[in-house]
Amino acid sequence: MHELSICQSIIEQVTQIALQNNAQTVTRIVVRIGPLSGVEAALLEHAFPLASAGSIAQDAILETQCLPIRIRCNICANENEASINQLLCSACGAWQTSLLSGDEMLLESIELEKNEEESHV
Repeated sequence: MHELSICQSIIEQVTQIALQNNAQTVTRIVVRIGPLSGVEAALLEHAFPLASAGSIAQDAILETQCLPIRIRCNICANENEASINQLLCSACGAWQTSLLSGDEMLLESIELEKNEEESHV
């Protein structure tokens, strides 16, 4: 299950950001996943508690959001959303299209909590 190694990478990145911002804990992590990314959101969510155990994000909520598949037609230049198995232009029906988005996985945002004593200094 490669989602575990992806979670571990997310935790490493989130930990670096938290340390740079003097955060005590991470409370929420939002990840946006395209359907063509090869990452299963349900498996990522399942692997998250194991990957985050003992880290600054161990009590964080992982939220996954699905990105749409967007294509551009190489014939008529129309841009539109498409489904996984039909990357066809909705305007002219051409199959000659270029993928604009839907194959990415993005760390959208994280919520950090700082130590109250340090924030008053």
